[in-house]
Amino acid sequence: MSLVLLPTDALIVVDVQNDFCPGGALAVADGDAVVPVINGLAPHFRNVILTQDWHPAGHASFASSHAGKSPFETTDMPYGVQVLWPDHCVQGTPGADLHPDLSVPHAQLIIRKGYHPTVDSYSAFQEADRATHTGLAGYLKERGILRVFVAGLATDYCVAWTALDARAAGFDALVIEDASRGIDLGGSMAKAWDDMAAAGVSRIRSAEIL
Repeated sequence: MSLVLLPTDALIVVDVQNDFCPGGALAVADGDAVVPVINGLAPHFRNVILTQDWHPAGHASFASSHAGKSPFETTDMPYGVQVLWPDHCVQGTPGADLHPDLSVPHAQLIIRKGYHPTVDSYSAFQEADRATHTGLAGYLKERGILRVFVAGLATDYCVAWTALDARAAGFDALVIEDASRGIDLGGSMAKAWDDMAAAGVSRIRSAEIL
């Protein structure tokens, strides 16, 4: 059965950037496969928001910023355990650009995140310190949005955190499974889906909209 989309719905397209697609610095397997799915979905939404990971060089989440550390190891940060990533989505570099085939010309807002040098930011709503807000919740509420559909990269990190924070901010939230792809570090995909289900995030496929 198809979902009926309303003017109070918004699509949040998370981090469909070159560095998260095949050939990128932090490539998600099959990451570019989300592009045609999102391109097909987006015209059905009146309200679309894009996000971009947007790190300064030497960001605290980069393994290269920590002597003796390798990508995908962890370290303790003031806000908790941090996965250390390869350098990626550095401001102004081609890797930080949106995928060239992503076609969502009617998107009204781009939220850039992860630009504070000392704190990572997966969610489109708030950073990993769980205290620094991006302003997205206020923007959506002022626009009268009640329900958000989340898609993009990566399912188990930025997509899941965005959906969970949407629920915490009072929005209904749905993740479009086939318009997202995950990294899956140490069972992170299963945990993300479990966490989202527990928070009341719905799991759907694009065919339920199209």
